[in-house]
Amino acid sequence: MQHPFEEFRDFVTVGHPLSPLVWFRLGGPAAYFAKPRSIEDLCGVLKRARDAEIPFKLLGGGSNVLVRDEGVEALVIHMESPFFSDVTVDENRITAGAAVPLTALISQTARAGLAGLEILTGIPGTVGGALRGNAGSRQGAIGPFVNSVTVLDAGFEVQVRERDDLSFVDRESNLDEPVILSTVLELSREDPESVVRRMRRIWIVKKENQPYGHQSSGCVFKNPSPDVSAGALVDQAGLKGTRHGGAEVSDRHANFIIAHPGAKAADVLHLIDQIQQRVWQQFGYELELQLQIW
Repeated sequence: MQHPFEEFRDFVTVGHPLSPLVWFRLGGPAAYFAKPRSIEDLCGVLKRARDAEIPFKLLGGGSNVLVRDEGVEALVIHMESPFFSDVTVDENRITAGAAVPLTALISQTARAGLAGLEILTGIPGTVGGALRGNAGSRQGAIGPFVNSVTVLDAGFEVQVRERDDLSFVDRESNLDEPVILSTVLELSREDPESVVRRMRRIWIVKKENQPYGHQSSGCVFKNPSPDVSAGALVDQAGLKGTRHGGAEVSDRHANFIIAHPGAKAADVLHLIDQIQQRVWQQFGYELELQLQIW
């Protein structure tokens, strides 16, 4: 059978392992895997996938993805080349590619004496994922700093979404285009030392409450509301430390699941199911996943 991405063989591979690219380090391969080096590469391979009726998925930092053990019957696009991770500073505006790790962007803006993003310290993932999910913490979210977002629309044409077209609410945005390419963020000027100090303070508090030295993802569930924490519900349901196979609910923070050596993605899925059922039975909350299951 002919390779459906024959003309893109220089950056598309078959049966590519995904576990090394996601935080859980679990799961099977991608049927097709692309590392485009330009917008032209990206558009070309997306149009080919559409014509061949092959679904596609975007992989950023892999912090909020659980790949099933059998892998993914799709084209997985990993946007990580320098082309998608440029950062430029112009006065108080930052232009950042979708593949820039959020932690790197926060450090760079803090050192440049630009305040605002330090409230996102300790949140994993890339700029693209942060924009789509309006990443944030109790201190605030990325949405208010967004001036514009450059995307590929459903026809794989480049479009700029201006501030007035954008809507950011609790852990959600209206950015529903297939691909986010970059964003312009507007921050405020402040003494770099003050910003870095705040960033360090937030980092220390975050690290005290999160699992470390283990394979896990970011938070598994969305908070049901700003004043109801998913982690607190899982904890109150008595599930901290609960284990199935090689997967365990973290005893440091119940909204994290740890994958021990030998764990399978199916173990994590079993725990997720168990947690959702128990929290629904005890408290009447339907916990919604923040984690993507592929």
